[in-house]
Amino acid sequence: MRWFETPNFDFIKAQKIAYTFSGALIVMSIVAIVTMGLNYGIDFRGGKEYVFEFDNPVSVIDIRNELSAPLDGAPEVKLFGSNREILLRTDAEGEVSDVRDLIISTFATMYPDYTVTVQKTDLVGPRFAEDLRRGAINSIFFALAVVFIYIFIRFKGWYFSAGAIAALFHDVLIVLGIFTIMAEIAPFDVSIDQAIIAAFLTIVGYSLNDTVVVFDRIRENSIIYKTMEFRDMINKSLNDTLSRTVITSVTTLFVVTVLFIFGGEVLKGFAFALVLGVILGTYSSLFVASALVVELQKRAMKKAKA
Repeated sequence: MRWFETPNFDFIKAQKIAYTFSGALIVMSIVAIVTMGLNYGIDFRGGKEYVFEFDNPVSVIDIRNELSAPLDGAPEVKLFGSNREILLRTDAEGEVSDVRDLIISTFATMYPDYTVTVQKTDLVGPRFAEDLRRGAINSIFFALAVVFIYIFIRFKGWYFSAGAIAALFHDVLIVLGIFTIMAEIAPFDVSIDQAIIAAFLTIVGYSLNDTVVVFDRIRENSIIYKTMEFRDMINKSLNDTLSRTVITSVTTLFVVTVLFIFGGEVLKGFAFALVLGVILGTYSSLFVASALVVELQKRAMKKAKA
């Protein structure tokens, strides 16, 4: 990592390229969301939920694959407490009891020597799903609002808050757009459920942490280099924190990539969101948030002189 000991990259000079790249991704994401619609999971669109107990261990992957045809779509299947219990969610049409009987008959074909017990049967109604969806959206906007206030108070400049929030919106919106585009082509589940909302909030926290580290160095350098131009000071601050940013991002990316590869089918969507979030969070901290701070500060100074 000696290459990062004394870096002198001009990040601000690349802001036009970054704006073009980010703008293209944002437009792509918005078009995909508007035209294709968000791919909500059972949590947010309603469906049926069952808990089954077997007298021997079972494979959730085999169950998911075998039930995809009878239920007209892959159900959400997870281990529930032990390798003999599963939680199954589906939006298959029909009465709760009819769908349950169809699932049990499939189990009987798959595991003819196993005994299956129904532990729980629930119906996730549209109203409950709507409440969950509204709560998830509110949680993200509330987090962004708190972040805006925190940055504003800590760094005493609205343009710092605006730059940080724009970077967070940038990261979440692009991940959401990629998930929407991949809904029909991904070999794993990329539907928007509570786990993905948790991933989005994690992305917000990770990206914010990177951005705050850079902003802290900007504040320190503004005291040390009082005569330095604001643009040059931002660039110096980005270079000062580059080693920390790269090391943190690479190590985090390594962990979430391992989780994506070996974490199992259920965690693939969550881990994939985190992989995208780490990459975009690092990119936005270096090329989006700080570039916007320079642009907004420049406009604020011109307005003050006018």
